[in-house]
Amino acid sequence: MSGRPIHITLVTLGVADVQASAAFYEAMGLKRSAASQEAVVFFDMGGVALGLFGRDALAADADVPADGEGFRAVTLAWNQPGEAAVDEAIQRAVDAGGRLVKSAHKVFWGGYSGYFADPDGHLWEVAYNPFLPLREDGSMEL
Repeated sequence: MSGRPIHITLVTLGVADVQASAAFYEAMGLKRSAASQEAVVFFDMGGVALGLFGRDALAADADVPADGEGFRAVTLAWNQPGEAAVDEAIQRAVDAGGRLVKSAHKVFWGGYSGYFADPDGHLWEVAYNPFLPLREDGSMEL
């Protein structure tokens, strides 16, 4: 091993319809990368890319069955600078075609959080964490 730190560079979601899912994320305000193609779409999310790829094709690429359903034991998180911003972000997702999963509310650890699902059921937590500040560019400072 070279001793380099691990960096997540790309999160790829397996989706039922690449172009329909791309339209959802564009409605959320993301801009499609010029590297996108008909079968795969990429969005720059500030140093980490979000990829959308057909669910069956992604499963085939990983050599696993594509029929997994239900909770996948993973969520994506989108932190916000305050409670009002959390509410606005969740509403933006719902307006774009997402589904409200859990309304935002004050949580036991001292923050404020809620969940939405994209059109393919991928869970996104939108949270304000007063203990982990955000940088000016929106990235999290640990």
